[in-house]
Amino acid sequence: MNIIGYRKIYYSISATVILVSFLVIGLWGFKLGIDFTGGSSWQVRASNIDATAVTKLFNENGVSSVLVERGDGDERIFRFQQVTEEKHQQLASQLKNVYPDFVEEQFSVIGPTISGELREKAMFAIIFVLFGISLYIALVFRQVSRPLPSWVYGVVTLFTLFHDVVVPAGLFAILGHFKGVEIDSNFVVAMLVVMGFSVHDTIVVFDRVRENLKRITGKVSFEELVNKSMLETFARSVNTSLTVVLVLVAMLFFGEPNLGYFIMTLLVGILTGTYSSIFIASPVLVDIALLKAKRG
Repeated sequence: MNIIGYRKIYYSISATVILVSFLVIGLWGFKLGIDFTGGSSWQVRASNIDATAVTKLFNENGVSSVLVERGDGDERIFRFQQVTEEKHQQLASQLKNVYPDFVEEQFSVIGPTISGELREKAMFAIIFVLFGISLYIALVFRQVSRPLPSWVYGVVTLFTLFHDVVVPAGLFAILGHFKGVEIDSNFVVAMLVVMGFSVHDTIVVFDRVRENLKRITGKVSFEELVNKSMLETFARSVNTSLTVVLVLVAMLFFGEPNLGYFIMTLLVGILTGTYSSIFIASPVLVDIALLKAKRG
């Protein structure tokens, strides 16, 4: 099976998805949660809470940007702009009048200083991961010199990571625009997990390429060698990802509702990462080698 031979099709699919992701991110941006903007999070429990009625009640009391999330059973989580303790007690009193069995379980406020620190730490975490991955690949592939130097493997791996992060980011730009889904610290954690999973799959294929470069001699082109390496690791990559995907799907439908979007991020990211590791990373490696050969 010649997977490399159909690489233009894979490039077209990825280019389309990435272009759409960039368009929706540029057009709509992200709806940032209180983790990054500051605000209030209120976990309550009551029977038959109506999200529309609660939002209206909050708005009538001068509180905007209200998001009602469904929890376990009668549990609900209200997320809204930062309010004073006086306003908090006022809202609690009104909700008790509407819902006699209303119980407050937790109320927390994240200020702008803390949210700013979280944004900085999130960016630092992503940069640290990218730097660590680059350093690791440079060390592991330092003895690879033909037909491409070791740093090329690192660059291609970072490109696939970019591919795998942009797709779920575009999805959440769409969800934020149409469903009001917010980006919070859980999303950043999910992105880091996706990056780790994606680079693992990519390195498995590249490591087999490295082994075959040492083992196979004779008149075998780099394209044929890479294709052979992909076929040798194809079943392993698919089976590993399928195992994780089945668990995530089960958690998405039967797990904790509050983790739904976190699990969705992992699911989309891992599927995208599996695709890029097989159908993007290795073909790009081949095209770089062909370009280098043409230039002499």
